[in-house]
Amino acid sequence: MKKDTHPKDYRLVIFEDMSSGTQFLIGSTIHSTETGVFKEDKKEYPKVTVEISSKSHPFYTGEDRTLDKTGRVEKFKQRAAKKA
Repeated sequence: MKKDTHPKDYRLVIFEDMSSGTQFLIGSTIHSTETGVFKEDKKEYPKVTVEISSKSHPFYTGEDRTLDKTGRVEKFKQRAAKKA
């Protein structure tokens, strides 16, 4: 890389797909408080969880799959309200 072309906080970051569990190790400046171990080289890096990636998006996979994240939250809230 050329010197002084990237920001000072540029580093390798793990982006993990929530629905498929696939991990991508990409250089980024995104801020993350979470860390994780990259499956391929067993080293620890900052980690960002994403809802969808090329490994789970229907356009790339050809499958008709949906991730019902909000539905899960609503079901949890309903169960918590019944107990309270």
